[in-house]
Amino acid sequence: MNNKIMSIMPEMKTGEELVNCLKECPDYSADIRNKSSMERLVALSDIYNVYIPSQMSVEIYHKLYMGLLRSMQKKETIQAVYQKYENERGMRSGQCRGILGGSDSFTIIGASGIGKSSAVFQAINLITTKKVIEIEEPYCLIAPCIIVQCPFDSSVKGLLLEILRKVDEVLGSKYYVNALKARASVDMLIGSVSQVALNHIGLLVVDEIQNVVNSRNGKSLVGMLTQLINNSGISICMVGTPESIPFFEQAMQLARRSLGLQYEAMKFGEEFCRVCEELFVYQYTKEAIELSDGEIEWLFEHCNGNISILVSLIHDAQEIAILEGYDILDMTMLEAAYQKRMSMLHEYLEPSIQRKKQSSDSRKKARVSTKEMEETDLKLYEGDTLAALVDKAKEEKQDIVEVYREHFKVEEVAV
Repeated sequence: MNNKIMSIMPEMKTGEELVNCLKECPDYSADIRNKSSMERLVALSDIYNVYIPSQMSVEIYHKLYMGLLRSMQKKETIQAVYQKYENERGMRSGQCRGILGGSDSFTIIGASGIGKSSAVFQAINLITTKKVIEIEEPYCLIAPCIIVQCPFDSSVKGLLLEILRKVDEVLGSKYYVNALKARASVDMLIGSVSQVALNHIGLLVVDEIQNVVNSRNGKSLVGMLTQLINNSGISICMVGTPESIPFFEQAMQLARRSLGLQYEAMKFGEEFCRVCEELFVYQYTKEAIELSDGEIEWLFEHCNGNISILVSLIHDAQEIAILEGYDILDMTMLEAAYQKRMSMLHEYLEPSIQRKKQSSDSRKKARVSTKEMEETDLKLYEGDTLAALVDKAKEEKQDIVEVYREHFKVEEVAV
């Protein structure tokens, strides 16, 4: 059975081959810089389609691939057959027992704009080379991955119906319409969706899971997803922001279900520099420039390692440059984009910039202090030696300690 599943699944990619497959760079020619302003502004939007894989992208790909593989392996077990009977009973009575069980759920948590959703979509596109998997014995159609958004109010019924609607989109079935006609209760819908998931879904991705945090239905929705895992055996990936972490940590059952990957904004380093260099290839102003180290540092300070903000800065700077006839992507235009287009993000970004400036000021102060000490030492050694200072104090009948104080710091210690 495992050989049969492996023949259905696309081959898992690793290393450089995986990075190259995940990478997405739209076609670009320097000739575009000679086109009209309108043509260049239209082409400029291509920069939003650039995707440079990171370590996060690689980890997410492997996590999703293994989740889909485990889900497919469960579908032809004897427990899956028993589970189908239980789900049928649940569709009629509203009560069903989970037989497949398992803990095949995980989270992908990261701040908004760092690229986690893009990484998920790129990985899924690579994994689901076939939009529909056809199983011959017994004959059935499987959607390798279904992506839904957690409702803003964490409505359990709303999410269950959305899952059915998405399955219908892929398979051309009528589960959603039939559920609406039947006016099924939530309990009956859970049985129905569990059966559909067992028969037709490989991996379920629930995006914007942080919506459960401030909703009174939050725990009910996560409880429903847990029941769905137990009743269908499918893997469920929950994607959200760090706001959701305290919610999942409240109870052991939820904490266990939320084990997964956590990411922060990109740190300053080789990976960030590589992303900047790739993005700066896409220049649509008449005059092209070479990216300097100073500009990379400025970009990091003003996007705080957030890739979404970085792309917007480079895009908006070029847009302003073209519209104003300045037509060069330099620091003047980058600063203009930050001030004019990113004002609502200043509260989020300013602390990072201030820390950078304070660090720079500290280094300057340190250099000044060192210079003053050197000048003091120079004055001392350009003048008399210590012995000469003692002789001078005796001749002028001065206190030797006071003379020393004029040249360097003196600390008196009681004995």
